Amino acid sequence: MTELAAIETLTFEKALAELEQIVGRLERGDVPLAESIAIYERGEALKQHCETLLREAEVRVEKIRLGANGRPLGVEPLDRA
Repeated sequence: MTELAAIETLTFEKALAELEQIVGRLERGDVPLAESIAIYERGEALKQHCETLLREAEVRVEKIRLGANGRPLGVEPLDRA
């Protein structure tokens, strides 16, 4: 692997793309054991980072409230049921 970026600095899309590359390498099975362990650990950290970013985005999502006439009244937090 080339020089690795700090996981905390990665966008969701970049973290997910790197995670997909790691999964692909591990699935092929052509990675030496020591490297497999190292990239698996990075993959776990990337997965956690992606989950955190998704949770943060979910909190920021709002839904539009509509009045009886169908016109927007404002916004409210998205239900988390």
